[in-house]
Amino acid sequence: MASVQIDGHLLETQLSSAELCRGKLLQVRSDHVSLPGGGQSTREYVVHPGAVMVVPLLMDELGQVRVVLERQFRYPLQRVMIEFPAGKLDPGEACFDCARRELAEETGYHAQYWAHAGVLHPSIAYSTEVIDIWFARALTAGPPHLDQGELLDIFTASTDELLHWSHTGVITDGKTLTAALWLQNVLSGAWKLDWVEV
Repeated sequence: MASVQIDGHLLETQLSSAELCRGKLLQVRSDHVSLPGGGQSTREYVVHPGAVMVVPLLMDELGQVRVVLERQFRYPLQRVMIEFPAGKLDPGEACFDCARRELAEETGYHAQYWAHAGVLHPSIAYSTEVIDIWFARALTAGPPHLDQGELLDIFTASTDELLHWSHTGVITDGKTLTAALWLQNVLSGAWKLDWVEV
């Protein structure tokens, strides 16, 4: 990772900051900044509380890996999207606690083994959002506990189906595409996960 000394010629410095609007989930801010070359500019961005995404793994009767996915209507795009289970952090909530909660609430599954894969910044030009990526396996099924107004379908797919849908544009959700890349590399042995039993 590059150090601040190496990146110093790229850094911008906040001169002032103002809140443009605040909603139930998000805040929009406008900052006046000084640029490395001596000029000034404005940066508008969304402040997000952070989120998690879970890649739940099942084994079928042939010993092949299947993934648990969701189909959910996303209002801004006016379409149903295929995604991995995910959700925002509650105030003061640890990322792992959020991952366990979201998996159970949205899918009903509880996992015996967990691994933290990494982090994803989905919209670096205009949002502070950070998504922690978790893998879960040895799943036990149970009833989901969806939030009021939350509607989604839970289904499983093979890894071949996941990758085909990612390639052909059936899946366009950025976090799910990132998770598909992680999963492909984990299954090939190129990337390792440190599993912890809970």
